[in-house]
Amino acid sequence: MPSEELALINEMLRAQPMGELTLAEQRQLVEDAGAALPEGTRAVPADLDEVPAEWVHPTRPATAATVLALRGGGYCLGSLVSNRRFSGLLAQRSGSRVLNVGYRNAPEHPFPAALDDALAAYRWLLRTGVDPARIVVAGNSAGGGLTLALLLALRDAGDPLPAGAVALCPWTDLTGSGPSQRTNAGTEVVLDPVRIADTALDYAPAERHRDPLVSPLHGDLTGLPPILLHASSTEILLDDSVRFAARARAHGVEVTLEVAEGMPHVWHLFADLLPEADEAMAAAGEWIAAHT
Repeated sequence: MPSEELALINEMLRAQPMGELTLAEQRQLVEDAGAALPEGTRAVPADLDEVPAEWVHPTRPATAATVLALRGGGYCLGSLVSNRRFSGLLAQRSGSRVLNVGYRNAPEHPFPAALDDALAAYRWLLRTGVDPARIVVAGNSAGGGLTLALLLALRDAGDPLPAGAVALCPWTDLTGSGPSQRTNAGTEVVLDPVRIADTALDYAPAERHRDPLVSPLHGDLTGLPPILLHASSTEILLDDSVRFAARARAHGVEVTLEVAEGMPHVWHLFADLLPEADEAMAAAGEWIAAHT
């Protein structure tokens, strides 16, 4: 049964539609919302020259695992600062150290800037001696799509692959062909069902939207490591997860897909406020620990 907190959070999200804000206003909103580290975590600078990055550690003794964290925001919103909460939740719930990566934003820096930054961060981890078998890449929304694109880019380049990937409500298909973009338009409380197409164009031109490094759904997924996918039954990106899971399984990839009923897009970020978010983040943390 849905929690009382869920109704309050959905009401709050409906009261301030993101689509009614300017890009600058949206950016400020996500900066303010994501900057605070969760209790039991701390951040320190990372010695990475190519891209802004920082380490987020649990204050309790950490495992030997490393999580590379990629934020959401439609490839247009957010920064190292706004990704601190997500990175902290990953550190808190998995017991791992987390590399928070501040990849560049579109439209100022369109594709492949975000992917190039993610590649640079992952390869830096390898150069510093981190065992790829102890790395999990994790992202939410656009960061979830970027996580999966990173796997494809690493595989195609012959780089060692990480132990696994966690993609929470990922944006895997910038062509917008998933039926849920229309069938769930009335139940979506975070994303704008109309403006999402413009956001896709800010990241990459339409003729590139079927490129697997832009839309991983359209790629050959053979040889990818285990993947955990979370999605909500009522979000417009539901089919981005459902179809990706089916395609990955068809290519022999180990995939765990968990669909939650009636949650807002990336409800995980409401951990400590929403019981369902606590459960989802705990599940993600357990999956990371089990695969590293």
